[in-house]
Amino acid sequence: MVQIFVFWVRLVVSTGIVLLLMSLTLGAQVTFHITQWPSYTPAADTLYIAGTFNGWNPGSANHRLSRQPDSSWMITLPQSASSIQFKFTRGNWAKVEGNATGAQRPNRNHTFAGADTVQITIESWEDLHSGGGGGSSSTANAQVILLTDSFFIPQMQRYRRIWMYLPVDYTTALSKRYPVFYMHDGQNLFDAATAFAGEWEVDEHLSRLFGQGDYGAIVVGVSNGGAQRINEYSPWVNPQYGGGQGEDYINFIVQTLKPYIDSQYRTDTARASTGLWGSSMGGLITQYGVMRHQEVFGMAGVFSPSLWFSSQVFAQIPLEGRRLPIRFYLLAGALESSSMVAQTQQLAQSLRSVGFDSLDVAVRVRSDGQHSEWFWRREFPEAYQWLLRRLPTSVSHNNIPELRWYPNPSARFTRLLGLEEFEESAVRVIDACGRVRFTGKLTAETELETNSWPPGVYTTFVVDRPQIRPFRLMVQ
Repeated sequence: MVQIFVFWVRLVVSTGIVLLLMSLTLGAQVTFHITQWPSYTPAADTLYIAGTFNGWNPGSANHRLSRQPDSSWMITLPQSASSIQFKFTRGNWAKVEGNATGAQRPNRNHTFAGADTVQITIESWEDLHSGGGGGSSSTANAQVILLTDSFFIPQMQRYRRIWMYLPVDYTTALSKRYPVFYMHDGQNLFDAATAFAGEWEVDEHLSRLFGQGDYGAIVVGVSNGGAQRINEYSPWVNPQYGGGQGEDYINFIVQTLKPYIDSQYRTDTARASTGLWGSSMGGLITQYGVMRHQEVFGMAGVFSPSLWFSSQVFAQIPLEGRRLPIRFYLLAGALESSSMVAQTQQLAQSLRSVGFDSLDVAVRVRSDGQHSEWFWRREFPEAYQWLLRRLPTSVSHNNIPELRWYPNPSARFTRLLGLEEFEESAVRVIDACGRVRFTGKLTAETELETNSWPPGVYTTFVVDRPQIRPFRLMVQ
């Protein structure tokens, strides 16, 4: 009887603890109370919260803050995870909160522990602050847009800020498609307010060149990952400094970001019109990315590359070999380091040794060059013009035939429509990772068994007729 009583007491106590823990968990919530905000906040604007709990939607109707009788703002969120990251906006990412200087502020964080009320101070709005990105002291010109503050990177489960430069005539020359450069360290490209140690003035350079007759180009600036920058900008691990996430980062650009940009903007999707560009560690990941994905990139801006980080950068070149032509612009400054010039010249020689045309591998060594943003800013226009020098961007593609695959949803195969134009042409179909899915000559019987392919974007190249633009095949 005593043993039964003891068991019953233990059961009651343990059950009570469980119920208490359940009640605490179920009652966990947080109320964010904005008690201070910039005096210049437009009176008619509404405040929203965006974060990991709503897919970083900056204008979600379910996450609109309520105005209180004292004019403050408030919202209560139930617990959806042990912790959340978030920011406040005025309805979109162009109107996101900033730090005390009006520049980008880190994500806010909250860890749930029962029912909390958190007092919030909004220090600035990026688009309105006199010293912030997008404000009156921003150095970005009108062609620069903030695509999003939090573009999701599925390959690394992170979010990243993306800027874009659109050519001066983008909104008026609606029949034009533009070459595209994907550039690293995006916060340093357009705006001194967001730059770490000065900006490249990419927007000013391109707008000026356009006024001098340049065709124009789109630039997509991907902000670096802060503390994760070195890890993301090298696929190889340096025992002292880290690295190792570079392949995931490049796969993000190739598999996720580029398909999105191509679907939303008037890009010239041809590999010859697609470039990768960066400096320092950004130069290292550029060199890796274009070699790894030659079917995607046809241009590389490699400024002051951190080739010292891993000798594997040289081993990769003969391993990958030359599969398609690429234009490399290699820049080094004599005042950067004792090894910079020699290693950059070694890189050029390695590229030539595997068959890259010596005319397509430019090496520029500047006697006054330093490892600095001012140096890369000064050298950007010449590199840009050199990389695009052979691109027939001013030539209309209207008279050049294009292939069209014809998918039959009820069958296993995909066939080419209007094959007469391409009888006996050699084609290659590449997936988003640069893997060859099909290669061969086209005949009236050519079929692709696409039902076994993963969903995604596939690019078809007419190998023996390079004047024909590559085109995409969507597999659902």
